[in-house]
Amino acid sequence: MHGCNGHMGQVITGIVAQDPDAEIVAGIDLVDNRDNGYPVFTNIWDCDVEADALIDFASPKATDNLLNYCVEKKLPVVLCTTGLSAEQLDKIREASREVAVLKSANMSLGINTLLSLLKDAAKVLAPAGFDMEIVEKHHRLKLDAPSGTAIALADSMNEALGNEYHMVYDRSQVRQQRDDKEIGMSAVRGGTIVGEHEVIFAGTDEVITFKHTAYSKAIFGKGAVQAGKFLAGKKPGYYDMQDVIAAEK
Repeated sequence: MHGCNGHMGQVITGIVAQDPDAEIVAGIDLVDNRDNGYPVFTNIWDCDVEADALIDFASPKATDNLLNYCVEKKLPVVLCTTGLSAEQLDKIREASREVAVLKSANMSLGINTLLSLLKDAAKVLAPAGFDMEIVEKHHRLKLDAPSGTAIALADSMNEALGNEYHMVYDRSQVRQQRDDKEIGMSAVRGGTIVGEHEVIFAGTDEVITFKHTAYSKAIFGKGAVQAGKFLAGKKPGYYDMQDVIAAEK
């Protein structure tokens, strides 16, 4: 567990402790200040414990070193960290040629089902003249905006429409009418909101809304554990939560 003493690392530690089919054999974290029931290494390169997969919920600052480690050890990795740069995303793709990598902007089953639903909705509603907007809300401590999940939702709709649309994150500096080929995104940061994503299809005299609300971070932890089980023993390649869902059908 990479980032084992962070909030999500502790959530996953609790989930796995109740799962008879999973075990955390080692943790990686810059801070070793508690008894997790497994050894914790403050330097990933000091970790010599054999494992079937690594789950990452840490910081983008640690991602490059993590990928180097997983490639060298041939250790499948579930990447849950958000806010990655374009260069890091390219490096993830490169790493997937040598080791199994599962990357998803959101690990919840609900969000990944929503991604599929939005593709179907966009194919019908966008050609009919419906405008598409996304409003996402998160706690005040979240650093990146818009969220990785919001971008994934927009990408799923854009992909279904032949990638003809562009994303608009801020209209405050431009005084002009909305473009027909845009997907707007707005971010709210406040309080302890775990995560809320609302996708709006606004047409003439009617509005259709898809909404997902996360009431606990446990939903992301459960998805990450499912992904870890799925990835164990997989050949090198780039996977996502859609592969996990398909395998469970």
